[in-house]
Amino acid sequence: MSSPTNQAVVPTAVLNDSQWTQINNAIAPLNRDQLTWMSGYLAGLANQQAAGAIAAPTVEAVSSNKKLTILYGSQTGNAKAIAQEYKAKAENAGIAVNLQNMADYKAKQLKNETHVVVVVSTHGEGDAPDDAVELHEFVASKKAPKLPDLSFAVIGLGDTSYEFFCQTAKDFDQRLEALGAKRVADRVDCDVDYDSAAEAFIDQLTTMLKDELTAKSQSQVVQLPGLSTVSSAASEYTKKNPFPATLSESLKITGRDSIKDIRHIEISLEDSGIQYQPGDAVGIWFTNDPQLADEFLSLLDIDGEETVSLGDESLSIRQALIDKFELTLGYPTFVKSYLETAPNAELQALFEDKNKLREYLAERQIVDVIREFPAKITAEQLARALRPLTPRLYSIASSQADVEDEVHLTVALVEYDVDGNKRQGGASGFLSNRLDEGQQVKVFIEENNNFRLPENPDTPVIMVGPGTGIAPFRAFMQQRAEDDAQGKNWLFFGNPSFTQDFLYQTEWQRFVKDGVVDKVSLAFSRDQKEKIYVQHRLLENGEEVYQWLEEGAHFYVCGDATHMAKDVHDALVSIVAKFGNKSEEQAEEYLTELRKAKRYQKDVY
Repeated sequence: MSSPTNQAVVPTAVLNDSQWTQINNAIAPLNRDQLTWMSGYLAGLANQQAAGAIAAPTVEAVSSNKKLTILYGSQTGNAKAIAQEYKAKAENAGIAVNLQNMADYKAKQLKNETHVVVVVSTHGEGDAPDDAVELHEFVASKKAPKLPDLSFAVIGLGDTSYEFFCQTAKDFDQRLEALGAKRVADRVDCDVDYDSAAEAFIDQLTTMLKDELTAKSQSQVVQLPGLSTVSSAASEYTKKNPFPATLSESLKITGRDSIKDIRHIEISLEDSGIQYQPGDAVGIWFTNDPQLADEFLSLLDIDGEETVSLGDESLSIRQALIDKFELTLGYPTFVKSYLETAPNAELQALFEDKNKLREYLAERQIVDVIREFPAKITAEQLARALRPLTPRLYSIASSQADVEDEVHLTVALVEYDVDGNKRQGGASGFLSNRLDEGQQVKVFIEENNNFRLPENPDTPVIMVGPGTGIAPFRAFMQQRAEDDAQGKNWLFFGNPSFTQDFLYQTEWQRFVKDGVVDKVSLAFSRDQKEKIYVQHRLLENGEEVYQWLEEGAHFYVCGDATHMAKDVHDALVSIVAKFGNKSEEQAEEYLTELRKAKRYQKDVY
């Protein structure tokens, strides 16, 4: 935000030229939230001075030789949000905090730290988020220094449905201890419903570190009553305070004979003031299918009107199943709680084999576990066994520069059969089948600074997005068209069939006709005897792909993390090795340097 230039609005009797220049210089680097906070602070300071209260009592000031550094690694923004929340609480307790994204942190600085809190997520098969990769590799390497003077704590975010739950956090925790650092508190591994566990950890750490990282001082620092440094304007919509948006359109964009049901969703953000960028995601709060809730109640012989307590709230178990609980994903914590209430030898044996349990739950919902292993439990026992509903994140398929007060999504309806019972995904079923146009849906924006267009509009871009992975690239091209960007653009897209599954086909043809997109390489896996995927098209065009990379192109991948993203990475390694005359190890290093330079970015799930 630039500083004001019209000095005529400031009475010279209030500020002289020198004071006005000093204020302009001081506020020039501040963003909107900081300016808002500062205005409130100064107003309160003036009020206290007028009341003779400027000589505040002794307060706690930061000790000069110890400091707290919070390092976060975040793929979707959750770890960043927790780190920011902890920073606010620590500062309100009088602790000076250095908050840094791991991608921006100089790894060798670790040896100079006294107190570090690591907040990091895990994705894929135990992989570190993109912005944590370099630091994660450094602490595991022989280059990592001994850290006898460091005190640390680690909080991990993950999903117990995955095999390598919170693996990145476990790695940091173990390596820091191995390097001689002292653990201040035991690591906390948070599941998808992380809010309460994270908040308790934050409060615990703040209490434990306060005495050590603050010292009594006689300096007269004013602590304004009720003043908080929590950054977020009251008008901002967040995960905890979503905006009640309106569904404008839900349109199936796959053909009648397609094996996929993919929808183009348009949501109105009118009057919200919400802003987003290409690369961001939108969070969708959904409700469960009432028929699914009734199936739970029928199988367990529970009266739907029976009341259960959820924190400070009491409501019927049926309404809780619809609005409050995660029902459409299978997760081990339910099986564990269910077994404690209703022991079953067969289910116990399955639970003890983690690999088999994971495979079993991947193909079933919670209600299918109950159907296969019936038992009699109470409404309260069911409520305790289920985990809270969490929103789903979808890559945004539009540029606000083009669609203004709207946000577009590309949603694949998750639908399958379990022993003759049709099952649908929670959010995808809600958006595709249970939400009518004109009805409300609660939304929020999840920033993704790890998936951004190049700052220089002349930079070439290569986009790999099979299936719904095409969504953010539609946004990218809308933005580049609006900006009249001159950089070359190359799309790699794949799906089963050209005639049934070429998502946004007419739009991509128009992008090509208008000169926005230079190349489109298509991989329709079922249109020929031998299946062809995007990685095959990359290899076929390997020499030109490498040439684009050498010209400074940014490379983006969006879609399935388990198979596609790995296959694409392997193809890239082969391309760089072959056309760059490098060994496989050197090719991996080449891609690592691209990632560090934010030229190799992934949005995978």
